[in-house]
Amino acid sequence: MPPSMTLPAPFLHRMQAFLEAEEFAAFQAALRGRPVTGLRVNTLKISPEDLQRRTGWRMEPVPWCPEGFVLQEEGVRPGKHPYHAAGLYYLQDPSAMAPAALLDPQPGEWVLDLAAAPGGKTTHLAARMGNRGLLVANDVQPRRLRELTHNLDRWGATHVVVTQAMPGRLARFFGPVFHRVLVDAPCSGEGMFRKDPKARGTWSPKLVQRCAQMQRGILKAAAHLVRVGGWLLYSTCTFAPEENEGVLARFLEAHPDFEVHPLPRHPGFAPGRPDWLQPPGPEALRSAVRLWPHRVAGEGHFLALLHRRRGPEPPPLPAPRRERLPHEALRLYRAFVAETLHEHPVPEERLALFGVHLYAVPEDAPSFKGLPVQRWGWWLGTVKKGRFEPAHSLALALRQDAFRHVLSYPRDHPHLRTFFAGGTWEAPGPDGWVVVAVEEFPLGWARRSGGKVKSRAPRWLRRWE
Repeated sequence: MPPSMTLPAPFLHRMQAFLEAEEFAAFQAALRGRPVTGLRVNTLKISPEDLQRRTGWRMEPVPWCPEGFVLQEEGVRPGKHPYHAAGLYYLQDPSAMAPAALLDPQPGEWVLDLAAAPGGKTTHLAARMGNRGLLVANDVQPRRLRELTHNLDRWGATHVVVTQAMPGRLARFFGPVFHRVLVDAPCSGEGMFRKDPKARGTWSPKLVQRCAQMQRGILKAAAHLVRVGGWLLYSTCTFAPEENEGVLARFLEAHPDFEVHPLPRHPGFAPGRPDWLQPPGPEALRSAVRLWPHRVAGEGHFLALLHRRRGPEPPPLPAPRRERLPHEALRLYRAFVAETLHEHPVPEERLALFGVHLYAVPEDAPSFKGLPVQRWGWWLGTVKKGRFEPAHSLALALRQDAFRHVLSYPRDHPHLRTFFAGGTWEAPGPDGWVVVAVEEFPLGWARRSGGKVKSRAPRWLRRWE
């Protein structure tokens, strides 16, 4: 933190009352220090070993996340690297890698990320699930939802339905159907003070109380979404006991069908502090974990894993009614596949048209009729008059050898800069759609005509130029 930046005095007074003098000094020094750069590898596309070999970057493993690393390299800009645009990794604070890793979703399960934007934890869940099963990513803020869908596109996630609904509405729609639910709750942001000036500027004791009230409502709704035997992970990026142990203490009192499950004690993990509540909370809350910036290479975080021991059986959900695609839409799509791909990317029975947008709906997904849905699964493209235009998400979810026509360039080739800028360059070959790749990793679509190639990179990607 620059010397001109100061921490809120009431916050420091609170924390000084909670921590011993020596630990408070270390904690305050850490908050005034430099944040670390975390990088989580997209195991859907590349192994950590291969990424490290290709980049040559010095990376230290994150103990609680095998695919996570702390970047030790000085002077690199990983967010501007073509590998980032190709979705080979996500820049994420190491502490923020803990929730999805500890929730540990499995391929084929039904998983809900209740407050998903901007997508760091959602992409982590998707990779852990191997793009199999159903992942519902929900958020209520339209601007953040756009960033979420961009990150999912870049990641190559194909089994995610994105919704924009209040938690209570989701609870009434679904009931207890999910194997795992992640509640990364909106909070006062104390754990982000050293990297987020806005969090420092907006913090107040009243904000802590308002957040705690909101978190109690979100967690209450989340309880109705977890099936018997399922898991609910609650996390925040704040140190405030009112938002952490306090919210959970009230939840456990109202929901005896849930119990706190002990989390592993990785290096630097500290136990929950029910003794910081007045009156003290249940001792079971010591099984939660606190991540402190002076104990781990990461920002502040709190996590608790809850197991549902009993409750009602999952209700039957409405089966999907996938109407047969209009003949013309199916013809245009098939013609595109024959011209551009070596084979169909998904079985045709999973195709569904929503307006003019063609999707591959996740296998066994129920009907979402009645919910505000932003994405219905894997967006393949748009049906227009006389043609089918592929979506960016189609290119990023397939391997290079899936395409008939590819322009692959080294990471430092000037044509990549032109692609990201939305420009045109010369490259002889057949007219039509072509995929641009960095080495063998797709970056997006371009259109070739008469030996000239015009980038079709989406505008949001052009910041990577």
